[in-house]
Amino acid sequence: MKKVLIVALAFALLPAFAAAQDKQLTAKEKEEGWVSIFDGKTLEGWKGNEPEEGFYIKDGCITGKGGRNHLFYMEELGDFELKIDCKINKGGNSGLYFHSPWVEGNWPVQGFELQINASHGDPVKTGSLYNIISFPKAPHGDDEWFTYYITVKGSVLTVRVNDEVLYTYSDPVERAMRGGRQGGGAGRPGGAGNATAPATERPPITEANKRISQRGHIALQQHDPESIPQFKNVFLKKL
Repeated sequence: MKKVLIVALAFALLPAFAAAQDKQLTAKEKEEGWVSIFDGKTLEGWKGNEPEEGFYIKDGCITGKGGRNHLFYMEELGDFELKIDCKINKGGNSGLYFHSPWVEGNWPVQGFELQINASHGDPVKTGSLYNIISFPKAPHGDDEWFTYYITVKGSVLTVRVNDEVLYTYSDPVERAMRGGRQGGGAGRPGGAGNATAPATERPPITEANKRISQRGHIALQQHDPESIPQFKNVFLKKL
């Protein structure tokens, strides 16, 4: 009976264990344009935006520590796909930014943030597009690896967690900037932008849209001293 219980426990732990393993790009993925932007050993190509060190390498993972800090991948991107494994501790808070211009010593104020939060007091949980689409419950637990897979193409963003599509969001500001009339739609929570009249210039940045930008960086968030986010298997494909 004891042996049966041990075997059953081992099988129960398999999904979480597998999610934490190092992944390698296949030959087909490389041919399609996928590249790794984190080597598992150094922060080469990345830069924190605060004076104090906020990120270091632990067990092959980018790991956050201390007070507010944002680790920017130092290449500006337009259309892309990103796959990244994430984990957050109990009570921790973090985020994955994209299309965010570099900012020194402050929170990113343009672009988008995908929340990373399973049990922090902030009611906006993992999967949420901060200030736009909100999930009240995370699709993962504390200290549990999960995979964000996002596609940004034109004015359209698709967000997946662990291969499940959560929503597709069509950004009205991006649509206006690109002069199109694409339809908008979102998945389970919240809503998305509706069609916007063509425009030849970018709408002015206001309180309502100040987080929006056309191009920018990917950035990882270290939120506060009680938060310990970890990231690994960071794969990028430019579109």
